[in-house]
Amino acid sequence: MTTLDKNFFWGNSTSSMQTEGAWNLDGKGMSVYDIRPAADNSSDWKTAIDDYHRFQEDIDLMKDMGMNFYRFQISWSRVQPDGEGNFNQKGIDFYHNFIDALLKAGIEPMICLYHFDMPLNLARKYNGFVNRELVFKFLDYGKKMVDEFGDKVKYWITFNEQNCYSLSWAFKNSGYITGQKSLSDLYLIQHNVMLAHSLFTQYLHKEKPKDLVGGMLAYQEVYPAVSTPENVEAVRVFKEFSNNNLINLFTRGKYSQEVLSYMKANNLSDILKNKDLETISKTKNDFLSFSYYSSSLLDSSLIPVNAVPNYYIDLGHKVNPYLRTNEWGWQIDSLAFKGILLYLSDLTGQPIFPIENGIGAREKWDGKHQIDDQYRIDYHRAHIQALKEAVEQGAKVIGYLGWGLIDIPSSQGNVDKRYGAVYVNRTNHQLLDLKRVPKKSYFWFKKVFASNGEEL
Repeated sequence: MTTLDKNFFWGNSTSSMQTEGAWNLDGKGMSVYDIRPAADNSSDWKTAIDDYHRFQEDIDLMKDMGMNFYRFQISWSRVQPDGEGNFNQKGIDFYHNFIDALLKAGIEPMICLYHFDMPLNLARKYNGFVNRELVFKFLDYGKKMVDEFGDKVKYWITFNEQNCYSLSWAFKNSGYITGQKSLSDLYLIQHNVMLAHSLFTQYLHKEKPKDLVGGMLAYQEVYPAVSTPENVEAVRVFKEFSNNNLINLFTRGKYSQEVLSYMKANNLSDILKNKDLETISKTKNDFLSFSYYSSSLLDSSLIPVNAVPNYYIDLGHKVNPYLRTNEWGWQIDSLAFKGILLYLSDLTGQPIFPIENGIGAREKWDGKHQIDDQYRIDYHRAHIQALKEAVEQGAKVIGYLGWGLIDIPSSQGNVDKRYGAVYVNRTNHQLLDLKRVPKKSYFWFKKVFASNGEEL
């Protein structure tokens, strides 16, 4: 059996808008999430799980579970209410207290600077990252965070799932409010986000040379729906535009030649301003991180002629009949997880860090009995076993983080889609008492973490 490094990281990932609540307290500014209303199948974002007031309780649970790592996001609008101008000391103090509590519990913190919740002022004033001005607003914010927390925090991520800014999700995640969602706007967003990432990494390495920064992707393995040459080629092209281009930028500081050729053919080359490519070429990432939940099929016959390669998965997605699927259509495929770890490790030569992995399920607590989430145990067991096999075959992997191991609203605000090993007693439209209740998987994770992955 594979033995993982004794310093292997086990832990959890979350985002501020899905945990903190306290949307209008202590000088916090508005974010684009704060104005999103509740719907039939989603909550609003005003309370989340109230981690702003309950973080010590949740850190105690993490410590008891045996976690030694926690990746969290700083809310830009909490520390800088308008996303520009003055910083909010009360917001900064909150994160100092939060980080100190993690360190006291023996939990290594990782800061993610941006997880889709653009300060509302920047969205309304600049239309988010489609505007080049946001590159420098983000850099000012990132510099301040390094200056405040760089001596306490060794691990940094700039943008959650950065390849999302190359996909149709870009318009929702980048603070984009008005516009035609044009191809030019998509590529402007993608480029501006990469430029911001590059400038931040250079600042961090200059000011805190012992700190480590990683790029992050949302990695969904894609297979040809049928093994025709057309399907195989469509998968290759989609991966080049959605994954490999960004991996190239992270690890070599260069755009994919195929992407550059596409930009030239579609009159997008003027997006690359003077010296941008030189600036990006200086990017140095210390590790490569990614989220992984499921795989998908791609059917090229569903993709119109001359479609944008970045949108192939939206147009040609098909369900794989050979895989189990959760209620929301996410297909369970641990074998793909193993392959991704090996592929990324071999391709980049960098340490690989999967920092989101999990399964959402609908669960209810009756107020008395433990929730039996054996399906969650089965999911994580299979994925951790796949990770161990990848390490045995040569992948350099430094840790494994689950997504939301304490229940939080999903990325769409749906509290009913639960990922956690700890139940939080609320629904989409009722806060109830927000009590934390360990599920069956909580005690399984304790054994896994205590044994460094030996006892699955």
